[in-house]
Amino acid sequence: MLLLGIDVGTSSIKASVVDAASRAVLASAQYPETETGITSLQPGWAEQSPEMWWLHVQEAILKVNASKKYNPADIGAIGIAYQMHGLVLVDKEQRVLRDSIIWCDSRAVPLGEKAFQEIGEEKCLSHLLNSPGNFTASKLAWVKQEEPQVYERIDKVLLPGDFIAMKFTGETTTTIAALSEGIFWDFKNNSVSEDVFNHYGFNYRHIPQVHEVFSVHGLLRKDIADTLSLRQGIPVAYKAGDQQNNALSLNVLEPGEVAATAGTSGVIYSVSDQLTWDPQSRVNSFAHVNHTAKKNRVGILLCINGTGILNNWVRKISGAHFSYAQMNDAAAQVPAGSNGLRILPFGNGAERMLNNKTVQAHIHNIDLNLHGAAHIYRAAQEGIAFSFRYGLDIMRSNGLSPAVIRAGKANLFLSDIFLDAFVNTTQVPVELYDCDGSVGAAIGAGIGAGAFQSAKEAFTGMKKLRSVEPGSKNGYEAAYRQWSSLLEAQLNTSISQLKK
Repeated sequence: MLLLGIDVGTSSIKASVVDAASRAVLASAQYPETETGITSLQPGWAEQSPEMWWLHVQEAILKVNASKKYNPADIGAIGIAYQMHGLVLVDKEQRVLRDSIIWCDSRAVPLGEKAFQEIGEEKCLSHLLNSPGNFTASKLAWVKQEEPQVYERIDKVLLPGDFIAMKFTGETTTTIAALSEGIFWDFKNNSVSEDVFNHYGFNYRHIPQVHEVFSVHGLLRKDIADTLSLRQGIPVAYKAGDQQNNALSLNVLEPGEVAATAGTSGVIYSVSDQLTWDPQSRVNSFAHVNHTAKKNRVGILLCINGTGILNNWVRKISGAHFSYAQMNDAAAQVPAGSNGLRILPFGNGAERMLNNKTVQAHIHNIDLNLHGAAHIYRAAQEGIAFSFRYGLDIMRSNGLSPAVIRAGKANLFLSDIFLDAFVNTTQVPVELYDCDGSVGAAIGAGIGAGAFQSAKEAFTGMKKLRSVEPGSKNGYEAAYRQWSSLLEAQLNTSISQLKK
């Protein structure tokens, strides 16, 4: 059986076809080639068009089919990974009612903070494992409050992966993992949260039927099958948020195992068998892909909005049409610590690990006679690595102590500059694997469709590409401490401005 995996990212869609028998990746394609933009109608807002995602998904599938490396009719199941926490609203005709309010949008923070206080902090944390924050439920509350004419037309509330599965199949379903990432799920009662629904005044009929992550979420419609040269009736057999899916693709499924990514945003994701939470909800806990009512598998997620997006911004505004590889080569000529240049990367909305404050990005200590473009390239990557260390220390304060972190060799983990800073700042070894979200989604589809007997079987033979061990700290500890002092000063400045 061949398996089709779709990764609905913020910047593009990727599709991969995997042979279930050999686990070989037969072909992959990305669409579009350039990065998709984010609509920001006001500061702190971030939206994208779900119909644009669907158009790009189809183009990515047609592009990977055009490789001629397999027969599309041999594809037997579809899996979907998607950007987490987005809000998609559809009416009874499954028409999109407004653009999706996506993961890095900050507008709902005040509503989430009010819910946290009025439901009760202890109850939110012990039942939801999180503050409502600016997650999907709070975004829906914003629509209810600010766009009542849209809210009144809602038939179903979907996460981005639920929407793409609906377009393939015509069916609307969701999962406990999806509901938990939206802060709709009560872990103690193993049900949709009455507290959240009562507080916000939501309608239970807006929630689709709940399925397991690895299960049939609908069968491919004939018209879509004909358009994409696929077989009618094959199942969408898996859908998961991108970070849960990334952990799956790295075979991070059991307690104590840890995964990381560093794309547009940065994530450390650890699996626990306990219903655990951070008292300040700076780190968030969601149901993992293999979580059940009888067997807890909770993903503890540190998310940093401003990571790879900073590296991309630096590339765009530098004035030179450098590739990332050329930027890395230039940065390698600068010593560790960037000769004192420090960059805070938090320019992509409210940061949960900073108590939902919008700190913005900052460049500190510029010496006009010393620092050049290469210093900025290096300081940006070091600042991103330092933000991971800052977040990991929060996770450590809650009892996490990773022995090793697994990551796909992609995005910032392609950079030796970033790897050196990450490993020697966190003092945790990193193992790199050849995997990505669309391949993980394809493997997930195989598990859901029964092509593999278990997740363990699905990852038999998985090979490590490289291990990077901490060595000398190379001055990173002193640089990190100065960086964290600058961050704390900025946080105090932000707090002072809020009080005025």
